[in-house]
Amino acid sequence: MAPVTLVLRCALLSALVLAPAHAHAQIFIASRPDPAFAIGPLSIRATVTPSLTPVDLELRWALDIPPGKSRAGMEQDIFLLWPGEVANPQGRAAGDKALAQYVEKRGFTVVGDGRLPLYAQNIYAEGVQAAPQPVGEAIYVTFVQDSHALGLSSAATWIRIPWTPQMANVTYMMSLLMRVGGVIKPRQLHWYESIFTGERHQFSLSFNEVRDRPIFPMYAEHRDRAVRLAETPAELVVHFTHADHLRIEQVYPPTSIRRLSETLESTEVVSLFMGSADGITPQHMTVQFGYFSRLQGLMIVLIPLLLLAAGPALGPAIGRAMPGLLARVRARLHLGASGASPRARGVVLAPETLDHIVPGKTSREDVLRLCGREVEEEERRDQPNRRVLIYRGWRAVPETRRRMRWFATVEAWDIFVQEARIEIERDVVKDVQVLVRRSRGPNPEPPV
Repeated sequence: MAPVTLVLRCALLSALVLAPAHAHAQIFIASRPDPAFAIGPLSIRATVTPSLTPVDLELRWALDIPPGKSRAGMEQDIFLLWPGEVANPQGRAAGDKALAQYVEKRGFTVVGDGRLPLYAQNIYAEGVQAAPQPVGEAIYVTFVQDSHALGLSSAATWIRIPWTPQMANVTYMMSLLMRVGGVIKPRQLHWYESIFTGERHQFSLSFNEVRDRPIFPMYAEHRDRAVRLAETPAELVVHFTHADHLRIEQVYPPTSIRRLSETLESTEVVSLFMGSADGITPQHMTVQFGYFSRLQGLMIVLIPLLLLAAGPALGPAIGRAMPGLLARVRARLHLGASGASPRARGVVLAPETLDHIVPGKTSREDVLRLCGREVEEEERRDQPNRRVLIYRGWRAVPETRRRMRWFATVEAWDIFVQEARIEIERDVVKDVQVLVRRSRGPNPEPPV
């Protein structure tokens, strides 16, 4: 394999692998190399409604021919490379087998074809003559690329726009109507966000983006025929209808312009001006937006007001309820790799500790040393030499069931309650009584 061919194939593979999945490419291609004209003015206008799909799009352009350049012999078909599938907004029309064969010879698989309405508008005419006039149809074929290395690609469309006399006339603007898909993608939200604020979507549109599959192979073959933008206005535009139920969260790039339409009712317009100084440079515009219903619009306003009004009443109630709720959750759930630990309060004397307390021998100080000084002391005025040391405590042991590695539920608590009464007379132990209660329950607290 020749070194040049190897380099080209490596470059093609790298471009396809690194291509952004959301790219939307539009690029004009002439029939002959090094076209003597440029595209301009250019306007790509999409209309988005609350139904979101389909998206109707109008492509308006004119040819910019240098002054003094003869228009004779310039007649040629112009091609448009478009991402995804397109459709005729006016109904289905048969395609052209020759165009499909042209695409198939390049290793692509044809998945659809048809025709798109083509119009010309005299920008200086008045009255009825100022309306766009039909001048023919543009033939298109939709294709995909199936590769063993990269798999099945997304769809792209090759559109052949026939030459008309109006294209070389500076008083006319050409217009191509189509219905497109894939320019709106849903955004992932939590279910509670969707309930209150509606679903969120992202609209993406670009020009001169050729890195996506299978756009790049077609562009690579015809790159010497690519038509550049002229030094005239060019823009990407999206019209969002029903602006009173629209919420736009973010627009990229920041240089995009956002405004209300001056001619269309309840329509918000986002546009991006495209420059021609950098040649064939990708131009991207994305809008994160969402439509909300009238009820959701009221909820956005009313719920904060209700919470603000009910705050003085809800605050104390929530404050009183939260400790109990948190305690119940802690009693029934456990997070962590180890098991739930026992809970205890007070002093629970072990049997071996009690065995060291011998009536008639053990002194009061020995009891405090063995059992601790966290003790209640009971005495009577009529018996100044007699006192009772009382040790109270309980211990709760959980019975858990492992649900997942870091999550377990507490099925029940085994509760042990002890009360030890040690009678002291003249600083010597006279008697020892121990009361023990055992129970089982859902909470780690001893029954009252």
